[in-house]
Amino acid sequence: MAIGLATASAGAKSVAHTAIVSVDKIAFGPIPTNLRVGDSVIWANRDLFRHSATAKGHFDVDLPPGSRRRMLLTRAGIFPFACKYHPGMKGVLKVSR
Repeated sequence: MAIGLATASAGAKSVAHTAIVSVDKIAFGPIPTNLRVGDSVIWANRDLFRHSATAKGHFDVDLPPGSRRRMLLTRAGIFPFACKYHPGMKGVLKVSR
């Protein structure tokens, strides 16, 4: 089941937050903490190379050079991810309810 690749809808009970994860110099920037269902993550590729944020079975965000993609967090859990083009690039998203 996917975490979600969509924009957040209005009318949520709690205030949703947006966190940014930058990708630069073949590395993910700091991974946000305190993520909750309903929040969004913007993946911003500031590198010269194509990257991805891929958690098998959960999400696969393709990031051409210079691109930004918004991902809505629709499910709680711990989601290890990596770049499918550069497997040494890794991180973990922790999403609570």
